[in-house]
Amino acid sequence: MGIFDRFKKKKPEQAKPEIKEKKEAAPKYSTLKPKVEGVSVLPAKDAKEIKSKKVKKEDTKDAYKILIKPLVTEKATALGGINKYCFVVAKGANKITIKKAIMGLYGLEPLDVNIINMRGKQVISGRITGKRKNWKKAIITLKPGDKIEIYEGV
Repeated sequence: MGIFDRFKKKKPEQAKPEIKEKKEAAPKYSTLKPKVEGVSVLPAKDAKEIKSKKVKKEDTKDAYKILIKPLVTEKATALGGINKYCFVVAKGANKITIKKAIMGLYGLEPLDVNIINMRGKQVISGRITGKRKNWKKAIITLKPGDKIEIYEGV
């Protein structure tokens, strides 16, 4: 309740429509079957709209930009034995976008996503020094029984 609410003029209450009138009104969909055990049946037009609202390919179109490549190292291979998979991901990716990308590409829902910002190493070649790029690593934990086939052609 605000400070100025007490100074506002009160409007007379309007009479509420009777419940009988609502029951007598024509049903919205005349072609519907009666409800069976609490399940309502929608017309074909509405059913198509609901199906089209499910996962679209547009949602997964940026998944390849988020998951750059799988990380193939000894440590990452050892983690594969306990259902953890490593990927190099985009710098701007967060846990939610990585999870959606895994669901879109592989059709699996991760239990957990851990992100590590990796710093680029200093490299020396003769008298020339430089630095590798900074990059981001994601470790995805899957449910027991789920697999991601990374080494398909090896």
